[in-house]
Amino acid sequence: MNESETRAELIDPALKRAGWGVVDGSVIRREFQISPGRIHGAGRRARAEIADYVLVYRNIKLAVIEAKARDLPVNDGVMQAKSYAGMLDIRFTYSANGNAIYGIDMETGQEGDVSDFPSPDELWGRTFAKANRWRDRFAAIPFEDKGGTWQGRYYQDVAVKRVLDAIASGRSRLLLTLATGTGKTFIAFQLAWKLFHAKWNLTDWQSDGEPTRRPRILFLADRNILADQAYNSFSAFDDDALVRIAPDQIRQNGRVPTNGSVFFTIFQTFMSGPGETPYFGDYPPDFFDFIIVDECHRGGAKDESSWHEILTYFEPAVQLGLTATPLRRQNANTFTYFGEPVYSYSLREGINDGFLTPFRVKQIATTLDDYVYTPDDALVEGEIIAGKLYTEADFNRSIEIREREEYRVRTWMELVGPYEKTLVFCATQEHAGLVRDLINQNKKVSDPLYCVRVTADDGARGEEYLHDFQDNEKTIPAILTTSQKLSTGVDARNVRNIVLMRPVNSMIEFKQIVGRGTRLYEGKDYFTIYDFVRAHEHFSDPEWDGDPLSSEPIEPRGARDTVDQADGDSQPRPDPALRPTRASVRLADGKERKIQSMMVTTFWSADGRPMSAGQFLESMFGVLPDFFKDEDELRRIWADPETRGSLLSGLSDKGFSRDALTAMQQAIEAEDSDVFDVLAYVAYARAPITRAKRAEFAKSSISQEYVSDRRAAFLDFVLDHYVSEGVDELSLDKLAPLLQLKYYAINDAFAELGTPDQIRDAFVGFQQYLYPSSTTE
Repeated sequence: MNESETRAELIDPALKRAGWGVVDGSVIRREFQISPGRIHGAGRRARAEIADYVLVYRNIKLAVIEAKARDLPVNDGVMQAKSYAGMLDIRFTYSANGNAIYGIDMETGQEGDVSDFPSPDELWGRTFAKANRWRDRFAAIPFEDKGGTWQGRYYQDVAVKRVLDAIASGRSRLLLTLATGTGKTFIAFQLAWKLFHAKWNLTDWQSDGEPTRRPRILFLADRNILADQAYNSFSAFDDDALVRIAPDQIRQNGRVPTNGSVFFTIFQTFMSGPGETPYFGDYPPDFFDFIIVDECHRGGAKDESSWHEILTYFEPAVQLGLTATPLRRQNANTFTYFGEPVYSYSLREGINDGFLTPFRVKQIATTLDDYVYTPDDALVEGEIIAGKLYTEADFNRSIEIREREEYRVRTWMELVGPYEKTLVFCATQEHAGLVRDLINQNKKVSDPLYCVRVTADDGARGEEYLHDFQDNEKTIPAILTTSQKLSTGVDARNVRNIVLMRPVNSMIEFKQIVGRGTRLYEGKDYFTIYDFVRAHEHFSDPEWDGDPLSSEPIEPRGARDTVDQADGDSQPRPDPALRPTRASVRLADGKERKIQSMMVTTFWSADGRPMSAGQFLESMFGVLPDFFKDEDELRRIWADPETRGSLLSGLSDKGFSRDALTAMQQAIEAEDSDVFDVLAYVAYARAPITRAKRAEFAKSSISQEYVSDRRAAFLDFVLDHYVSEGVDELSLDKLAPLLQLKYYAINDAFAELGTPDQIRDAFVGFQQYLYPSSTTE
């Protein structure tokens, strides 16, 4: 029996005998996709993670089963079973081949042969040996899926489960750390949904222990756009259950709203109020049962912050912090307040699972990254310090050189598509205005709103621009410039480029900025970070995407020291009268034409770590023997489109994507060569040969094999495309488009060249001539 037959004829009946799919509330989820696989580009992904069986009882996933064919050893599936159980946070997992069952307890570590699958009630009892009333009530409430159109991802389900388990066990301070773009609002909604329908609350119960009311839940954010996004995401609740707390409504009604179940506000609203009395004080301290603190790393636990004042006042409530940032020096107090995360899901995991878009980094250095004033340059305004080395931290704060900024703008604009949605991070709001103008002056698009600025000073109009930018059906505005504001709260799925024109000193902010581009969008294989300010060095920090590390707390920064944090740039705004005049310098005639730049591409390992080109080559050298034993075998594999595709797919799974191989062509100065030449160069130190030279080899052989044959003309046409476009033109999925391009109609191609099989054989067969033996080359 093969695996499919083994499952249908042996494993399925064994599960039925145990009561699975028979006992009420028991469900067998077959071919359960855990993750879709990392995006490799051109519509390709790495292998999806799919569990053969997931056993669900009373809305809880209780076991994983990895099936193997009957004639294979039962323990062949053990490692997969353990891996899937670990991802799904399931205690019991099994490998089965129809003859035997091997069971593993992921909690105790016990494992070995078992005679039968446990029944649903047996497995529930083993998983939950100790009864818990609230856990059972939570389990009785299914996830809200909006009629099957709103399915949670595996890590989101685990996060909800971990939080509910913690609440059921009596914990009152909880923390979730999940990378930007992984759906923290979805998790918050599902938590509120289950708490609401289970009638969980802290104070009002009958004598028999039954709750008498639904909980009052507060979603607390620091930006209106985040509170509004959350409010809209909770639309499955009845309208009268949702309350948006806003200052104008409080003033109009003369009191804070109290009728409702799920309340949304920002901490600035709660901290405002008449006189010295903040609005949050109008609620009793035990009014809210559950508080969700979005982006809690922004100050939720700093001793002197407004967050802490609010959370301390509502101390009786169970409080959950949500953050995208692992513990490090900048937000150690957050972890001190909320405790260790009940669950974490990192950017690296999101990219490798295929739930986030990969990225590539273009490091761009120019000859004017630093500057020392010389007398031939004109000081337009302000004061300049002779002999001082002005570095990136000084530019556009204490000194401005317009020509420098224009050169940088032109450099990255030449590298991006005109309608690719792009975020540009600038040093100040004024700098964002300058860069906006420079982009519009150099644009190739006529629309005057092609690039707009979105900062605190742009107010409601900036919000309108942001809304249009987030609309994937609109192409204008294509570019937003900003200073601080757009590092969080921009849920725009089609961001293709992030341009860094100011230093990013905080790892927290750097992770937030990178997260602006990670959201999935159809046809988006990756996004690109254009780095003028050496921010890529954060990738080499061991804490870039690692496990949380303990650190010393830092001095708190009071919330009132910043301006317009609710909707603007979180940066100090000094008194204009006290602010020194920024020096403005105009370069001497001819200097601007001498500015030069150099661009370097960073390579990435399979585990998400940055590597130099040399390290990338070294790691590839160690992997290639797994795919071919010698150069002749490589040539045979590469000469056939099907085996070539399998090789590229296998390399992608090892971290050597098609995009990375193309970048390596540039690194070894082989852009006009074949990707084959990259592999031959790495494995056998073979000097690259241009595609044009390979085409000459092939045309000579084609002319001999296809004498007076019309197929020779078509193959010559294919070779011309190969030379100009690359080896992808030789894949089988390009055959039909090439025929249409050459003959306009497929039937005309058949009349000219023969049957489909004959055409396919010729298209595949001639490719061997592109990769002759090494002695011929």
